[in-house]
Order: sequence, then C-alpha cells, then structure tokens
Amino acid sequence: MVPMPRCGVRFAAVPHPGWSTLHVLKRNEIVVFGVTGVALIAAAVLHFSGASAILQFASSAIALSLLALNVSSGTEHAGAHLSPGATGILQSALGNLPEVLVCAFSLRAGLVQVVQGALIGSMLANSLLVLGLAILVGGVKHGRMHFDAEAPRMIMSLMVVAVAALAMPTLAHQLHTPAASHERQLSAVSAVLLLIIFVASLRFSLSSDPERSVRHAERVAGVPDGWPLSLAIAVLVAASIGAAVVSEWFVSALEPAIEALHISQAFAGIVVVAIAGNAVENVAGIRLMAKNRPDYAMSVILNSSLMIALVVAPALVLLSFVLGGAILTLVMPPLLIAALLLTTLISAIVVNDGEAIWLEGVALIGLYVIIAAAFWWG
Repeated sequence: MVPMPRCGVRFAAVPHPGWSTLHVLKRNEIVVFGVTGVALIAAAVLHFSGASAILQFASSAIALSLLALNVSSGTEHAGAHLSPGATGILQSALGNLPEVLVCAFSLRAGLVQVVQGALIGSMLANSLLVLGLAILVGGVKHGRMHFDAEAPRMIMSLMVVAVAALAMPTLAHQLHTPAASHERQLSAVSAVLLLIIFVASLRFSLSSDPERSVRHAERVAGVPDGWPLSLAIAVLVAASIGAAVVSEWFVSALEPAIEALHISQAFAGIVVVAIAGNAVENVAGIRLMAKNRPDYAMSVILNSSLMIALVVAPALVLLSFVLGGAILTLVMPPLLIAALLLTTLISAIVVNDGEAIWLEGVALIGLYVIIAAAFWWG
C-alpha cells in the first residue's frame, strides 16, 4: 500500500479571550497586584475586627501606598495610548488622588492641622528628603551628574510664586491687616489664582517633559507600550475605588494612632501622612536617579511638589467649602511657611547649575531631619 501523505495543515490553539490582555502583564506587575490584594484584605480585617489603632493605621498606610502604585502604573499605561497633552491631564488628575482623598476625609473629621501639615510636608519631603536621597544614590553610584537645568529652573520659579501665594493669607493674619478678618475669602481667591497659574503652565510643562516626549515618540514609531487601554482603565478604576475606601479607614485610625504614639497632629501630617501619600513618587524618583537618568528624576520629583502647590492644596481649599466638615484656609503656622520658603530657595539653588553631587544630597536630607524635628512637639 502506498502510505497516505500527512496533512500539512496545523491547527493553532485559540487563546481564551482574556489571555491576550493578561499575557502583557510582567511577573513583577502580577506580584504587585497580588501583594496589593493581600494588603487590602489585611487592612479590611484589622479595620472591621476592631484591632489596635496602630495596627489599623499601619495596615491602611501600606495598602494606600500599594494602591497609589497601581494608580501610577495605570496612569502611565493609559497615557501610552493618548496624546502627550491628554497624558499630562490624566497624570495631574490622578497622580495625587490618594493624598487628596486622605486630606478630604481628614477635613471631614476636623483634622485641619493634619491636612495643612500633610500638604506642606509633602512639598518638604519631595524637595528635601526625596531629592536628597535621589542625588545621594545617584552621586554615589555615578559620580557628578549633569542634567538640563531649563525645566527645573522653571519649575522652581513657579514654586517660588506658589509659596508666595500660599504665604499671603498667613502674613495677613499674623500682621493683623484688614484682610485678617477675611481669611476664608482670601484663601479662596489665592486658590483660584494658583489653579489659573497651573493651567497656564501646562503647555510649557508638557513640552519640556523628556519622559513623556520619549513615550510619544515610541508610540509614533510603533513600539509596543505594554497594557491595552481596557486593562489600564480597569486598573485605574479599581485602584481609585480602593483608594477611596482605604483612605477612610486610614483617617479613622489616624487620630487614635496619634494619641497612642504620643505625637502631635503637626508631626503626623508633616512626616507620616506626607511620606505615606507620596511613597510611589518617592521611589520612582530615586530609582530614575539610580539608573543615571537625572533629567527624568528631576522632572518627577520637582513636578510632584509643584502639583501639590498649584493643584492639590488649592483644590482642597475650594472643596472644603462643600465637603461639610472643617473649612481649610491657607492661614498656617508661620514655621510651616518659613520652612517651605527656605526649602524652595535651597532646592532652587541646588538645581540651578544643572549638576549635582552626593554631598548636596546629604545636605538636603539633613535639613529635612532638622525641620521634622522642629515639629515633633507640635
């Protein structure tokens, strides 16, 4: 018998509809999702079981930081499918979402000092602690680092203007001027003008962001960019909802934890809440500097402080009028404003020459520790 020829047709296995979406996830991204889920479950169990305030506070802070990491990842991958301008708007809207939620719930709980401390503390932490750690790590690993100083100079110029606007209600109050009896109205006017400055600065910020320009060039060239848009949106929605829920748990445990740890509301806001709310951006900036990408690192770190000054703080001032809790004004303790002004000026000097060495990082970290110590007692 003549053997029959084998058929050359091969049948490919049809993948499950969801496989193409899940297949793009890297192992570390799957690990982050899993760890976030475990942290959420742990925070929920401790919250609803009535565990000690310190355990509830710590678990909520960890879960909130991990949710912020997922918000950051979702924003980055969603931006890969959008124009640079749309990416900038998305990042501005969602990048500081966890911190906005924590501050909003704190206002409803009447913790005004915590909110003021968290806002100023976030700017202090980014401009001193994170920038200092990034310069120290990068300097030790790569020696003297050089970066394009144009964008950092503009960011710091806007920061000086923002700090001046934030300081005016405090000065009016401390100097007993006629405006002192209208601190709410003056704070609202300052908030609106800061938001206008932010909108006016968007064009420059978007055009000068090297990281975003590279991503856009890769999209145009057809370089694959990771997650499909549907997955990025799903992660953003889930992480945002989770952040809203955990923020309420975080704030409900905050005041009892402050009392149990015997620390002041000011120190809790300036150090604990500020660092927890910006953990993702902190790590991102340091990692970029360690990879010898100082331009991108400076952009991430300095823009984070600028967004808080131009967007988060003004938005919370305006939102406080409709949240139903305490009204947030820009009349703050003078030491907070003085610390922020000194921080802004020193950071501007460090980035002005377009180069950095590890010793500058040590100096910035040292100043942050001194400022934090000054608020330990309140």
